Amino acid sequence: MRYIRKIPRGRNLNEPILHGDHRRPVTRREFLSAGLTTGAATVVLPTAASLLAARGVRADVLDNLDGIGAGACGITGGAGKVPFICFDLSGGANISGSNVLIGGQGGQQDFLTTAGYSKLGIPGNMTPNLPGFMNTSFGLAFHSDSAFLRGMQMRAQAATAANTNGTIIAARSENDTGNNPHNPMYGIARTGARGELLTLIGSVSSDSGGNSMAPAMMIDPKIRPTKVDRASDVTGLVDTGELGTLFNNPADAVSVMESMAVLTHRKHARVTTNPGNSPAIDDVALKQFNKCGYVKSAYLAERFNNPASLDPAQDSRVVGPAGIFTQAEYSGDREFQKTAAVMKMVIDGNAGAGTIQMGGFDYHTGERATGELRDLRAGQCIGACLEYAARVGRPLMIYVFSDGSLSSNGMLDNSVNGRGKGVWTGDDQSTAASFFLVYRPGGPPVLRTATMNQIGHYSAAGAVVNSSSPAANAVNLLVEMVILNYMALNGDEGLFGAQDYFPSHGLGANLDRWMAFAPIV
Repeated sequence: MRYIRKIPRGRNLNEPILHGDHRRPVTRREFLSAGLTTGAATVVLPTAASLLAARGVRADVLDNLDGIGAGACGITGGAGKVPFICFDLSGGANISGSNVLIGGQGGQQDFLTTAGYSKLGIPGNMTPNLPGFMNTSFGLAFHSDSAFLRGMQMRAQAATAANTNGTIIAARSENDTGNNPHNPMYGIARTGARGELLTLIGSVSSDSGGNSMAPAMMIDPKIRPTKVDRASDVTGLVDTGELGTLFNNPADAVSVMESMAVLTHRKHARVTTNPGNSPAIDDVALKQFNKCGYVKSAYLAERFNNPASLDPAQDSRVVGPAGIFTQAEYSGDREFQKTAAVMKMVIDGNAGAGTIQMGGFDYHTGERATGELRDLRAGQCIGACLEYAARVGRPLMIYVFSDGSLSSNGMLDNSVNGRGKGVWTGDDQSTAASFFLVYRPGGPPVLRTATMNQIGHYSAAGAVVNSSSPAANAVNLLVEMVILNYMALNGDEGLFGAQDYFPSHGLGANLDRWMAFAPIV
């Protein structure tokens, strides 16, 4: 009698994933990959140096602080760059094939073989070359039963999808390791992305703001991401402290802080910090640094006199009867709270770029249902960011990556949540990919060439062709390619190889081959 293997039960959405062939988790990264933690609640407040990273001041504050030299303090309401959010799916999530379609040299619709799609978890009766199994409602082609797609459709309206497009990048990524330098945020900041409050934020207290590390040559300790993964993290950034408790009227607290700035400015004119003319002390620079701290504090107190304006839970566009999330959904899911906090900060222009780390994507558990449910929630979070951008009328670039990938042996999971698709049976870095989506108010972003929904390609058998692009076999070059595409959206692609940007990049001389979209700002 033939033995028929029983498909294991699917895991609950927030249930940890522990594999017999993996060691017990002991590091932060291993806990995140297994879904055993979603991050601590500690808030890292901005330092004086980070507060000085912004550039320009509101007119009324300038009038009240006449003579302070606020223009030299570099205070601004953002740098006018496209908001940038990346999703770090810890553990090795499926991206290619079963979610975002990927093909041969001819692009997404240069279809793979049936065996190739089977390796990517798609059975022979669901391959995308069959009628009804490809969806391009978001511009980028998804499998019609993609869990990412279904989640995005739950949160983003059809009009939002119509103004969105994207690109998938065929790129290998090592499995189950924090050593993949996937995170591009420092590079995004180098291109000029700034927020009114902060430069970078992330939902994990790490050097990258997420699980995967950033390329070492891009890291700038002065702009280390501030941890934001809930509403209280955001509102705490603009707390005026004891002054806020002494005055009923927020304007009074602002006046006190402005007076402190004026008094400091006048006192500086009568003292010197360098009586011995020591070359180690720059008297002018030190005074300016001190004065600018007071100016920035007064500006923030006036600009954000009501911290609730930063709270996603109090924004009816985000939470409520007409919001992206209902109150019950928002209150009951920490991933939704995390996503809402980061997306509101970045898209509103209060942070230049943000990382949303989501754990538990090491889901090769011998069944399909667990991965489908986790991908569905990730899709909802991606869709929420797109929809919020649409509601506030601002462009957005979203980048999605994972540390590794996985493959199927062709066995099917016919449970309700398994949806009749291939079970995930093991890690497989050869099936990895990353993708980005771009939202543009008023109309979708325009592809430079018809096939640029895909960079690099797969073999017909369902594996990354390592020579198909510089990014295909080097994660650090994948990051450079994402940054190049971000600069192209801002019309800055001509600066990519300049001395102050990425003069030693590894993308070759012909950068046009790797840029997907025409500028949108």
